[in-house]
Amino acid sequence: MAEKCGSEKASSSSPNLICPLCLDIFVEATILTSCGHTFCRRCLKKYDLTHQDLDHMVCPLCREITKLSANRVDDLRLNVSINGCVDDYHTKCGGMNAVLEKCQKCTACKSLKDAVSFCRTCNYYMCNECLHCHQHLTVVFEGHEILSMDDVIEGKVSIGHLFEKCSIHKQENKDMFCEDCKVHVCHKCVLVDHQNHKIKNQVNFEQELRQKVTGLAQRCADKKAELEKNIQNIEMQRHEVHTAVQTLLDDVKQAYSIKAKELEENLRNLTEQIHALQHSFDDDLDVLKSKDRQRIKSICSSITLVDNDRLGHLETDTLSAHILLCEELDTMLKEVTDHTSAEAIRKKAQEKMFKPADDTCLDLGIISGSDPKMDVIQCVDLREWMQGMTRYSNSTVAIVYGDYAQGIDIIDSNGGKQQYRNILALNDMKCYDLVLQRDGALCVSIGSTEAHIYSPLGSRKATIHVRNNTNFLHVNKSPSDEIIIINYGKQVYIYDPTGLTLKHTVQTKHDTGQASTTRTGLIVTSSCRGNPSVVTVYDRDGNSGESLQAPKGVYLYATVDEQDRVYIASVDGKNSSVVIRLYDIDGLNLKERVEFKAPNMTLHSNWRYLVSLSPDMLAFACWKKLYFIKVSL
Repeated sequence: MAEKCGSEKASSSSPNLICPLCLDIFVEATILTSCGHTFCRRCLKKYDLTHQDLDHMVCPLCREITKLSANRVDDLRLNVSINGCVDDYHTKCGGMNAVLEKCQKCTACKSLKDAVSFCRTCNYYMCNECLHCHQHLTVVFEGHEILSMDDVIEGKVSIGHLFEKCSIHKQENKDMFCEDCKVHVCHKCVLVDHQNHKIKNQVNFEQELRQKVTGLAQRCADKKAELEKNIQNIEMQRHEVHTAVQTLLDDVKQAYSIKAKELEENLRNLTEQIHALQHSFDDDLDVLKSKDRQRIKSICSSITLVDNDRLGHLETDTLSAHILLCEELDTMLKEVTDHTSAEAIRKKAQEKMFKPADDTCLDLGIISGSDPKMDVIQCVDLREWMQGMTRYSNSTVAIVYGDYAQGIDIIDSNGGKQQYRNILALNDMKCYDLVLQRDGALCVSIGSTEAHIYSPLGSRKATIHVRNNTNFLHVNKSPSDEIIIINYGKQVYIYDPTGLTLKHTVQTKHDTGQASTTRTGLIVTSSCRGNPSVVTVYDRDGNSGESLQAPKGVYLYATVDEQDRVYIASVDGKNSSVVIRLYDIDGLNLKERVEFKAPNMTLHSNWRYLVSLSPDMLAFACWKKLYFIKVSL
């Protein structure tokens, strides 16, 4: 109680020395450099605890921003003037605990004598002389409530609220609070300077503020309890997270163990295959070696028998036998020595290759020989003359029929057929080519000047216009979903995936009927039924390599697979034969890698289409026939 009284004394006697935060005399008064407002250093540190995530401090009074350094409040400078006034005040009043030390001075007169009593009515501390006046001048001070300082210090009574005197109206207490101006005023100031302002009684205002602070304190306690409970919950969730992550790690390790066993088994199988090949080649070489050793033995035995000094003295039968042995030996010596079989076995061993598995397979690969092959695994009869074709999946194509039938068929390598019904509008349209993008959007050629792009839900997203063209447009896409437009002229048009922006126009040396692109952006063009029929590789700037040119009457159709390998079908219409070759791209040139044996296919008309479905699957269409071709390298 006495400590509170000391604080109230400071509040009334030295309002400029009170910290706005703790409402007590400044301790290490510290200044905010941006606005000049001053607070206790300890108060600023407490205030800063709630703003550790910021690199600045917002002034609690004016909201100005003061930048903080690494040491935050500790680097703010002290307010030397205020701290000096605080020291002077403590010296004048006998220290911060003047009340407890019974050194409270009289405020009713100028004697600065020790106070012995306090008048609640006058709101003054009084020395003996002032107390004597109060007690004897009953006309003036009758009814005033006087408290003994001993009772105040011992806590038996409370002084209550000490009102500051108005600096303008000296005799009036500042017992009002103006909420608009945020200042304490007397009732005369209210009438003069604060008319129509929101005024509250000082005691009521402080009571409301205390209630508000009490409520905030309770809410702080509740929020603290809530946050501590939430921290406990977070730790519980952390435990669950760690459990889940450990389970995930265990699952991954188990999966790795299984896959590692599969790879180890695959390695053992490949190793056994290689050892079996070695034994097989060794056996074949041993057979050759054994045959030659047997011939050496036979020759040696024969020459031993016939090479005898007594041959001239042989009787008739013995002589006949030796003559026969000589003839047999002569025949053996005339036999040609096999110098090629061993070399053939060596060549066969060297032609054995290890083919690594595709990145999508959990496998090391296979041991293959030098006999790549190509087999037709399915032949499908089409319902009408095929006009355009595109890859639909690794084992499925989409077919359009141009003038002769409407709609799109989806056909798989097992021979299954179904109509594409995602875009109903296409069922009533004539389409001449199509390509499917990765997001399910479909680009279709509907004639010689337009191609439409439809969303997977069937709405038309864009229309691509090509002017001055008399041939049906053909379409394709790049690995990044760019739209490739070919109009059977000497241009290849490359649009962005939306079809709204023309990115490149590549000039070609020959009329182009089909075009495919690599992952690096190169363009492989086929002139198809052109004369001459050529396949050429271009970059985006129109630079090209050396063209592959077919003989007269042979037409070339090219496609690029996922590994940027180029398959080219050479179709001899006159002899109804097809030869498919595999090429690697070397710069802008094509380097032949494999020529496959001609697959058994029936050819009609001059329009064909070759599409790569996967690294080991091709689709080839001709008129009313569709062939799925398995490739083994």
